[in-house]
Amino acid sequence: MIVVPTFAGKTVAVLGLGKSGLSAALALKSGGAVVYAWDDNDAARKAAEENGIAVADWMTINWADCSALILSPGIPLNFPTPHPVIELARANDCQIIGDIELLCQAQRDARFIGITGTNGKSTTTTLLGHILSECGELAEIGGNLGTPALDLAPLTGNDAYVLELSSYQLDLCPTAIMDYAVLLNITPDHLDRHGGMDGYVAAKRQVFQNQSAGQVAVVGVDDAYTSKIFDDLKAHGAQQVVAISGARTVPGGVYVMDGDLVDDLQNKAATVLKMAEALALTGEHNHQNAAAAYAVARMMGLASDAIARAMISYPGLVHRQERLDPLNGVLFINDSKATNPDAAAKALASYSDIYWIAGGRAKDGGFDVLTPYMGNVRHAYLVGEAANDLEQVFGDLVPCHMSGDIQTAARQAHDQATEDQVSGSIVLFSPACASFDQFSNFEIRGDFFKKCVAALNHGDAA
Repeated sequence: MIVVPTFAGKTVAVLGLGKSGLSAALALKSGGAVVYAWDDNDAARKAAEENGIAVADWMTINWADCSALILSPGIPLNFPTPHPVIELARANDCQIIGDIELLCQAQRDARFIGITGTNGKSTTTTLLGHILSECGELAEIGGNLGTPALDLAPLTGNDAYVLELSSYQLDLCPTAIMDYAVLLNITPDHLDRHGGMDGYVAAKRQVFQNQSAGQVAVVGVDDAYTSKIFDDLKAHGAQQVVAISGARTVPGGVYVMDGDLVDDLQNKAATVLKMAEALALTGEHNHQNAAAAYAVARMMGLASDAIARAMISYPGLVHRQERLDPLNGVLFINDSKATNPDAAAKALASYSDIYWIAGGRAKDGGFDVLTPYMGNVRHAYLVGEAANDLEQVFGDLVPCHMSGDIQTAARQAHDQATEDQVSGSIVLFSPACASFDQFSNFEIRGDFFKKCVAALNHGDAA
């Protein structure tokens, strides 16, 4: 845990006692602050009290005594309706910040790398963290991904925090400075929380706020929103600005073209990696992620060949096109994180000769977005509540098997792939559905799939 001393002797409120909120409360208390916390959930309040955090109903507190409100990013700040505690804080000119801001205050000597975007944040964050580690750099990885910011280890000097930052978190970082700030892409998302598209774009752009000479902005230019931000920063920003692309040439930047990762940072375009060698970065959707991580690592002074080797050894994210041990020449891929058709489409576009396991609880919008990729699918194995709906959409396009459950589907898919003896065949578990019909979350679902595959490898029942 990181101790936060910036509010020593002062009263601080914490609203929201999930993982990050409880972490912030403990870090502030350890730093000498008088902490009062609240959560609308009884169990969360009880957990805080068990950890020695005072719980107070902030509707009855004298806000003139409060120096700051630490807000969980999951609680609406402005839209659709602010929590009543937020209104009290504002009425008393109390600053409202989050745990990322506290981390930056407490660890001023370390370097900070902030990564945001609608898609690809987690992959880019973990990829960059892996590159730094493989190149002998000390780095801590967290933020919106996995470990809460204040549960990371303390760092100093050239050590780096690699932080995935959501738009919600960026709204709570008024003074935080990212030494390396990355914006991958922007597509419509979380519009209810930001009052529309303009608010969402403005929130994402905050990753660059407070940067000055000596800091670096890495900006994707593959969509109109981020391309405009790149142009604005180039014209008016004080920091160094680097363009990256997963789809086109960008002079003076880093990009992927025809499957090659190209470094043109010194205006001497050179291929540094064949993307096909980085097995955990399969698919065009990963090209932008790779370009961004490479660009940051190069701007940090790491050598091109060392970065490329690290990218090749990158193991990938758990439950996101996670490669499992092959069996009888058949590769298994766990993509349980694909809880909607758009996410599954990325996986289906990345492979051929697929034995596809899909299903769960369907989300709104249907499955038509997957139709263009059925040419990559040899057989489909359908499970869960959505099995019938999936069969109705794809039954005329590919052979469909009503497997019912994941264990049966894994066995049937493996048996068929083994019988077909197609070189390079893939059993792809990319559900295109939520997990809630059979599992409480996609992580538990993915772990169960991996257990089923392990059982096949050992000839056992899962």
